[in-house]
Amino acid sequence: MKENIFDVLIYLFENYLDDAIELHPDSDDIKTELLQAGFEATEVRNAFDWLETLTEKSSIKPSISSAFRIFCPQEEIKLDLECRSLLLFLEHSNILTPTTREIVIDRIMAVDNETISLDELKWTVLMVLLSQSDDDLAYSRMEDIVYDLTPALLH
Repeated sequence: MKENIFDVLIYLFENYLDDAIELHPDSDDIKTELLQAGFEATEVRNAFDWLETLTEKSSIKPSISSAFRIFCPQEEIKLDLECRSLLLFLEHSNILTPTTREIVIDRIMAVDNETISLDELKWTVLMVLLSQSDDDLAYSRMEDIVYDLTPALLH
């Protein structure tokens, strides 16, 4: 079974994180369950590290709210034009704030994948928004996009 960190994160999200982003002391039991389900130990460990860093990043508060975002070459490689366009769309639609956008980019860059698919980006945004307890509407709107209940881009 060849999974990547996103497979583990999506499994965790759908089975454990929908109520709270922090994994509780029984996380060893969850790790064991993931291993028994066939996930590789390295990917499970990476997913838990990713989530732990996400909870640390959620306390970041913006110092400048009207900054213009330019993607560096490494970000442009990992996030293709479609992914970067989605990030901008989500920010202009008030689903992402400049702060949550930066947390999403940080979490994407922390993943070992050479490139990120649009679906992986959507899931990352959803997990970041879940970790931000102050905007239920943005989370709900993004959840609709992830589960294809509404179109992500309107023409």
